[in-house]
Amino acid sequence: MHEWALAKGVISTALEVAEEKGATGIEKINIKIGSLQDVERDIFEYALGEISSGTLAEGSEMNIETVTAELECRVCGEEWEFDESKEELDEEETESIHFIPDLAHSYIRCPNCSSPDFKIEKGRGVWLDSVELRSDDSGS
Repeated sequence: MHEWALAKGVISTALEVAEEKGATGIEKINIKIGSLQDVERDIFEYALGEISSGTLAEGSEMNIETVTAELECRVCGEEWEFDESKEELDEEETESIHFIPDLAHSYIRCPNCSSPDFKIEKGRGVWLDSVELRSDDSGS
């Protein structure tokens, strides 16, 4: 499943940061998910917990924030949110965008001029925003 691969990437990166900084553990992992990615949140959260088990990230707080995908037409300048376009997509199209966000250009058109030429201004992908570490001298 795609969510498991995304969770593995987040935990691996958090662990690399912890190791580079000589941390004894990870208190909190702050994650951002672009709504264009259309991640199944329950599966993603479960995967984070399972993948972090037995690592410095085990038991850490997972703070997940969704970033709304904003699109801007390169032809007419219209700005809109992905969720507005998503309502018009069928399940197969939505799933295609979930795995390959750039396919949005194949299925979505500007609501003003119908052009497929738009920019994804924000709300794409999954990324590690920050990691709060624990060290021996913190008293924990």
